[in-house]
Amino acid sequence: MAEYNPNYLDFEQSLLKIEDKINTLSNSTDKNESTLSQISKLKENFESETIKIFKNLSDWQISQLARHPLRPYTLDYIEHLFTDFTELHGDRMYGDDPAIITGIAKIDNLDFMFIGHQKGRDAKEKVHRNFGMPKPEGYRKAHRIMQLAEKFNLPLVTFIDTPGAYPGIDAESRNQSQAIAQNLYTMSNLKVPIISIIIGEGGSGGALAIGIGDKIAMLEYSIYSVISPEGCASILWKDAKKAATAAEALCITSSKLLNFNLIDSIIPEPVGGAHRDYVAMSSALKINLTNMLEEVKLKNINDLILQRKNKIEDYGDYNVDENS
Repeated sequence: MAEYNPNYLDFEQSLLKIEDKINTLSNSTDKNESTLSQISKLKENFESETIKIFKNLSDWQISQLARHPLRPYTLDYIEHLFTDFTELHGDRMYGDDPAIITGIAKIDNLDFMFIGHQKGRDAKEKVHRNFGMPKPEGYRKAHRIMQLAEKFNLPLVTFIDTPGAYPGIDAESRNQSQAIAQNLYTMSNLKVPIISIIIGEGGSGGALAIGIGDKIAMLEYSIYSVISPEGCASILWKDAKKAATAAEALCITSSKLLNFNLIDSIIPEPVGGAHRDYVAMSSALKINLTNMLEEVKLKNINDLILQRKNKIEDYGDYNVDENS
């Protein structure tokens, strides 16, 4: 039996056993027709089993996928997606925050300013990037890029992937909440088109701080929430182990948020999730991103800002039963 592999989530472990068989046969020195036939059948089995597993994922399983250790991060998409990228550093007040990547970007003939969260892949990088949790200097760096976008009349694109803004005492002492609030105000009134895409985990104000957009999209297996399922479970039931129940109640998946009109579109992922095929995921993201950019660029900026404000005001919309 295949050993437990942390790169395969609990509900994916059956796939690991099939993949181990494929690798064993592929590495065999005796590759006859029978062996090649077995490999072919196992690959078909792997694909069909993957489709079966991913056909009925729970909200908690999707939450796990959004945090998958091999999921593409912002820098991966920059490498596979952008034609050109010049990174810009620093907030001009305190320092540079590696949890936020900013710069001038290009996809084919489309130029834009870019902001994105960046998590770390290994232990060293996770510490360097602070696990994708920005501090005030990160959001102030993002704010500087927003102002540059307006100054040079370039669209703004943001990639969201964070558990939330860093809650440490050093961040609070440098006015974390003020930095987030300033970004929310600026993005609401920014005189350029804004595209925001949740590529993994969109957590609380840390996500919203770069998430006010004219078009808001989510990758199929990403999540967007005011609080993590574990945090919600800890508050409501004093038990983080009830995260699966909390995930269901929070309605944090792309399909549910689209149904509530809190996002505009869902970008499909390859079978098995974005981490299984960076190239295919980048291709789908490119098509959707360029289409959204072309669409918003055609609109009058004053109309765009008005629509943006109306969208924000419609969040939390509800119906009142006059008979109650």
